Amino acid sequence: MTQPATPEFLDRLDAALPPGMLRDRRPGELEDPRGRYHGQAAAIACPKTVEEVATVVRLCHEAGVGIVPLGGGTGLVLGQIAYEGPAPVVLSLERMTHIRAVYPQENMIVAEAGAILADVQNAAEEAGRLFPLSLGAEGTCRIGGNLSTNAGGLNVLRYGNARELCLGIEAVLPDGQIFHGLKRLRKDNTGYDIRNLLIGAEGTLGVITAAALRLFPRPERTAAAILVVPSPAAALELLNMAQGIAGEGISAFELISGMGLEFLAETVPDIRQPFETRPEWCVFMDLGVSGASDPDEMLATLFERAFEAGLVSDGVIAQSEAQRQEFWTLRETIPEGNKRIGSISSHDISIPLSRIAAFIPEGIERLSELGDVRVNAFGHLGDGNLHYNVFPAKGRDRSEYENIRAEVKRVVHDLVAEYDGSFSAEHGVGRLKAEDLERYGDPAKLSAMRAIKAALDPKGIMNPGAVLRG
Repeated sequence: MTQPATPEFLDRLDAALPPGMLRDRRPGELEDPRGRYHGQAAAIACPKTVEEVATVVRLCHEAGVGIVPLGGGTGLVLGQIAYEGPAPVVLSLERMTHIRAVYPQENMIVAEAGAILADVQNAAEEAGRLFPLSLGAEGTCRIGGNLSTNAGGLNVLRYGNARELCLGIEAVLPDGQIFHGLKRLRKDNTGYDIRNLLIGAEGTLGVITAAALRLFPRPERTAAAILVVPSPAAALELLNMAQGIAGEGISAFELISGMGLEFLAETVPDIRQPFETRPEWCVFMDLGVSGASDPDEMLATLFERAFEAGLVSDGVIAQSEAQRQEFWTLRETIPEGNKRIGSISSHDISIPLSRIAAFIPEGIERLSELGDVRVNAFGHLGDGNLHYNVFPAKGRDRSEYENIRAEVKRVVHDLVAEYDGSFSAEHGVGRLKAEDLERYGDPAKLSAMRAIKAALDPKGIMNPGAVLRG
């Protein structure tokens, strides 16, 4: 158990930092995006340098006071929200926003942990390069949080998760030591991989302060299509066919359900939908190629072959970059439609690709035994990551289902375990899913995780209560 941050301790911390580095919380700052939980903080530290971060961590370590790192506050599993135990010091990276360097010839950019994801994307674009990590919250989420949760997003099929996009890390360890691992090397076999230990650890093993990130050449030509499919099984066959035609040119392959389109029509009617008759299932596909390849020709060939095979019945290929962006806007607004409807329980899951088509209807059948609910299953089909969200029946409010919310989550996650999947594909564990990790996690893995935590953070001050409980 961490110790309370006494007034005397806060005075010492304030004196050790430059003026103005310690402040009170702002209204709504420590509220989770879904509005269900409110965090606490003894104070909020806002350092500008890695040395100042080290000072905060060292003093907290000496006093046994908990530390909760805070990036953009967009996390959905309460990794940034401490609502139990002694109020911690919240360590905000809001002032560590610099792009330290861009190396176009190395396809590399070095950014501080507080840099907004969209700003990193823009800095890469200015250098004629692409930083491919893309999330719905990219205008507010920060690089440190992206790495701490090993964020996924829309382009994982082609470019990988945040882990695959990072070559070096600078971080402050739980005793205040600075880990100078900010190397721009693709090969560095010098012992344990501390970088990959910190990525995905959600601030429980240290505070990431900067990262060396991979860039890529920008595709010379892009294209996109939305294709109507009869089922998720057909969508998976379509994916295999598309990979045979376009190979690594496929940047995104997203499953969209008719339920999601219905929610958009109800709550965000200004979003233009591509079909007059709403399909039960469709796929959004985005291509980016260079050289002699023609992505529009690839999509036309794919549609022709898939239509003949009975895998698609209709489709729209973007006729301009503006229309391609319309398709992206539709896909990226689906979570907003979900939010306005109000879910009973939302689930970020991954399932082996070959079993997704069976999982979706079996989950709906099991959930129907709990009550009259609607399921919006959508997401990153290309990498097996579904957002499998459960909603009230039309005309009812989620508050009417509060008594079954926990059971809804249990039904979904039990089925995920039966299908050899993961209850957290890209959002992390945080505090919201720490109990799920204990229930579904491999015992050997959990034992190793606890041993690592005890070795690096024996006082348990780093993001207490997140990932591992107690």
